[in-house]
Amino acid sequence: MLAALLCSPLVRADIFKCVDEAGHVTYTNSKPSGKGCNTLARDQAVSSVPGGGRPAAASAPSSGASSASVGFPRVDSGTQKARDTDRRRILEEELATEQRALDGAQKQLTEQEAVRYGDERNYQKVLDRLQPFKDKVHLHERNIEALKREIGNLR
Repeated sequence: MLAALLCSPLVRADIFKCVDEAGHVTYTNSKPSGKGCNTLARDQAVSSVPGGGRPAAASAPSSGASSASVGFPRVDSGTQKARDTDRRRILEEELATEQRALDGAQKQLTEQEAVRYGDERNYQKVLDRLQPFKDKVHLHERNIEALKREIGNLR
């Protein structure tokens, strides 16, 4: 079996570099049918890892726009203001809902803390029974903090 493997011919494939009308470069090992495709030299190293793209300076338009906004659609200020207002309204509604949920969770925790069952002679059993209620209160408190931070970050 070792002799069969050593005698097998090496497999080689031609690699083609194709550039379309828009300037996009594609590398392929199948025979292209379009124009703009060239065979790469066999001694040239080819990497199969995708590149990081074009540098921002090469693709930036000359209109003076920042390179971060290249390729993103522009929105007029009135539309953006309406979107920001909607976002603020939604976040404030979520904050009010979360506050009501926190109040309910705190009420449930207080009610459960006032109750003592007969089989809970061991205080650890009480703590184990109360833990889900405490977790719910803590979750709502964290959600409220996150929503307040998000509202504070709005313009």
